[in-house]
Amino acid sequence: MKRTLIIAEAGVNHNGDIAKAKALIDKGAEAGVDYVKFQTFKASNLVTKQAKRAAYQDKNTQDNDSQYEMLKKLELSQAVHQELIDYCTKKGVQFLSTGFDFESLEFLAGLGITIAKIPSGEITNLPYLRKVATLFTEVILSTGMATISEIKDAIKVLTDNGVSKDKITVLHCNTEYPTPMEDVNLKAMLHIQRELGVSVGYSDHTLGIEVPIAAVALGATVIEKHFTLDKTLPGPDHKASLEPEELKAMVMAIRNIEKAIGGSGLKEVSKSEAKNKAIARKSIVAAKKIVKGESFTVENLTVKRPGTGISPMQWDDVIGKTAKKDFKEDDLIEL
Repeated sequence: MKRTLIIAEAGVNHNGDIAKAKALIDKGAEAGVDYVKFQTFKASNLVTKQAKRAAYQDKNTQDNDSQYEMLKKLELSQAVHQELIDYCTKKGVQFLSTGFDFESLEFLAGLGITIAKIPSGEITNLPYLRKVATLFTEVILSTGMATISEIKDAIKVLTDNGVSKDKITVLHCNTEYPTPMEDVNLKAMLHIQRELGVSVGYSDHTLGIEVPIAAVALGATVIEKHFTLDKTLPGPDHKASLEPEELKAMVMAIRNIEKAIGGSGLKEVSKSEAKNKAIARKSIVAAKKIVKGESFTVENLTVKRPGTGISPMQWDDVIGKTAKKDFKEDDLIEL
């Protein structure tokens, strides 16, 4: 099985503090993720000053800021980006960021980043999708709030403008923080794969780690999951994020699932269990003393471990045969 790409979404959980951003990179690297992902934007390019916040943002952010004011505090400067890229390299994990506007996309491409992570909110943004296609060779597309036809349209824009379809991975996603389990609809990931013929993955906003693990078992090639240093920190995304130990547990579980479903797919004896066949299976043995010349019957034979003698599947062949030697109780029968 191909190794699942695990993206730990730091997002804006740094709260505008570079020390927290680096601490998130530390924790992502320790957990063994492939990428630590941030968000690149200028609030003035992203949202009007009158735009309202989402209900979950109001609930999780302990202030009366507008969406613009909230996002303004969460911007990362261009200088900080290079510092975080260098820090990721030092820690042995890859850097990734979602660009939310033209200026941010151009900036990220200028840093040498070749993968565009398109957030769910931009899937119907035609100019944005065209811009992505001109700047990046690989695309990971989140699909929260989208229908299958909207996803199809977005893929067409990307491929019409130069992105190879085999370089597009579509992530099933639900844009509610946290996502109720009954709204996950995980098999929709398979619907996307069937209908659109693309690689698929899953971007998770549920509480806990069960759903992304299940997604890998269903065939997800990419998993994205928000994480934080502390769920009690103020900010829009902390409460629906994993803490470091949970992230580590998720990565470990995914790597184990990869091993578990990565076999031949044929029902056959594995290397590890072969040695136990003789111990766990049974053979035909003497139920009591049998003397030479006596016939084998259902009264003087039984079945017991170990499985080093005649298989009980040959029971009917043995019944009625004549003993060629004496047998004590529990002796393996020989013909």
